Amino acid sequence: MENITPQLTLDTAPAVPTLTLDAEAAEPAKPEVEPEILSEANLTPEEQKVVNDFAGQIDLTNSTQILQYGAASQKKVADFSGAALENIRTKDLGEIGDMLTNLVGTLKDFDAEEEQSKGIFGFFKKTANQLDSFKAKYAKAETNVDKIEAMLQDHQVQLLKDIAMLDKMYEMNLVYFKELTMYILAGKKKLADVRANELPKLVAKAQSSGLPEDAQAAKDLDDMCTRFEKKLFDLELTRNISVQMSPQIRLIQSNDTMMAEKIQTSIVNTIPLWKSQMVLALGLAHSQQAIEAQRAVSDMTNELLRKNAAALKQGTIAAAKESERGIVDIETLQQTNRSLIETLDEVVKIQKDGREKRAAAETELGRIEGELKAKLLEIAR
Repeated sequence: MENITPQLTLDTAPAVPTLTLDAEAAEPAKPEVEPEILSEANLTPEEQKVVNDFAGQIDLTNSTQILQYGAASQKKVADFSGAALENIRTKDLGEIGDMLTNLVGTLKDFDAEEEQSKGIFGFFKKTANQLDSFKAKYAKAETNVDKIEAMLQDHQVQLLKDIAMLDKMYEMNLVYFKELTMYILAGKKKLADVRANELPKLVAKAQSSGLPEDAQAAKDLDDMCTRFEKKLFDLELTRNISVQMSPQIRLIQSNDTMMAEKIQTSIVNTIPLWKSQMVLALGLAHSQQAIEAQRAVSDMTNELLRKNAAALKQGTIAAAKESERGIVDIETLQQTNRSLIETLDEVVKIQKDGREKRAAAETELGRIEGELKAKLLEIAR
């Protein structure tokens, strides 16, 4: 996760894209949103210079170069998406919820056992064996709570590390996004230049000379422009994936932060409160203020334990809800689905145009052949 900057290259091994046809149920139409148009205006002067210089290095006649164009950034985004997915898959937030549940259970069990002896202070009698029994139960409960506390602290440290790591991943994703944007802008600049200058020259040359090889050269360059245009569209799809990764990362961070806060609440509030109440109970066992002290401390302890149980219940429910919450909003999936449908429509249109052009070309070839035969017959006469 070292610091990186956008890098453009023409000689990287191609990445393997992954496509999906999964679609969500259609919803009522919503107001149209103005599509974002890529522009160099969002680039710094240095980045604009990189784009202009890089556009001049692109060779549309080099099939290998065009095939690998932008593949480095596509692979980075693919690997990056895999890393983010692995981070989600390996994070066992349910284990933290189980620990909080066990903590509540330990405190409840201790209280329940004491209720059988008429409450926490019910056995504050003058016999030594009853006091020893209370101390033993407290020691057992304290040991279990200490173990749970240590495990929760370990998870909290890991969550804080993950939050910092996700910040770095967010920054890296911004760099990948900028790289893809620069690749696309450079490619479009080169494509526009070829179609505005080189292609018209070849077409004019073919029309002027009438030679088949000149016509073929113009056709080849036009095909290369079409293939490169498809490649740029693939890069735009990858760029859209990078755009979606940013809110996904923040959602994961939000989940981690909420869980870390719940753990912090248990460590700094719940556990010390319980221990302080138990220490107070042990101190009062040696007190001579039998009835009044017992009633006051019992009321306070019961109230605090009820509040603590309510807080733990709320925290556990909130943690469970956050654990079950999806990391991708339905709106994001709808946007992805719309983009895919638009892609398919564009492909169908391109294929239709191709068929029409081929049909026209076949007709033209027939006419040319007829003219040639007529000329040969005229000469033969």
